[in-house]
Amino acid sequence: MNTDQLKGKWKQIKGNAKQQYGITFNDDETFSEGKYDEMVGKIQEKSGKTKEEVKKEISSW
Repeated sequence: MNTDQLKGKWKQIKGNAKQQYGITFNDDETFSEGKYDEMVGKIQEKSGKTKEEVKKEISSW
């Protein structure tokens, strides 16, 4: 596992934390950010790409 994959795993954890915060305080924007962070983290973990590469790829969708 390379460092980008580890960073992806960490991003998923942060995304889940944001989602829980959003649920607890009824904050839809924070919840959405958490879902986005989780998605980026999963793609980063699976592909081994950097966060910037993944975000660029997502924006091209």
